[in-house]
Amino acid sequence: MNISRTVNLICIVVGGLIAFYANAEEEQNLYLLIGGIALLMFGIYRTSRNIPSKNDKPEESFIKTEKEDEV
Repeated sequence: MNISRTVNLICIVVGGLIAFYANAEEEQNLYLLIGGIALLMFGIYRTSRNIPSKNDKPEESFIKTEKEDEV
């Protein structure tokens, strides 16, 4: 596993745990909750940057074109 994936995974897990912990308390710490959600979203964003788009592939068509014969 390369270092970038590890950092992304750590951001996602730590951010999720912080957000869950801040939300589970009787008196919610709003700043801790916002920080946890921001760290979670940062990790998800960094992960999604590396996923290729399905539109990046050259389009393959099943229809073959034929050249018109000149008469």
